[in-house]
Amino acid sequence: VQLQASGGGLVQAGGSLRLSCTASESIAAINVMAWYRQAPGQQRELVARIGSSRATNYADSVKGRFRIFKDPAENTLYLQMNLLKPEDTAVYYCNAYRVTASGPVYDVWGQGTQVTVSS
Repeated sequence: VQLQASGGGLVQAGGSLRLSCTASESIAAINVMAWYRQAPGQQRELVARIGSSRATNYADSVKGRFRIFKDPAENTLYLQMNLLKPEDTAVYYCNAYRVTASGPVYDVWGQGTQVTVSS
């Protein structure tokens, strides 16, 4: 599977952006899809993830402001980001992880999309 991320840009603090990550094949069988981010000089960190049952987890820093969801009909993962802060500035990456009873099938990354929040 290949992932194509989009939707990043420049926004003022308090604004909103919606990131999209479109997969090259059906996402119905993907166990976990997630968004990560990496700011300059920092390690990549988990922002949010969603399981096949649509259960979600969020980093404490984004709880109540970001929402992860997916549309299997469009093979797309989304990240709705509201009340953006300058510290949200980073390159955002989507990730897909699939495993079967036989073991891991893939663990792939999108190319990243830049989000810049000005103060």
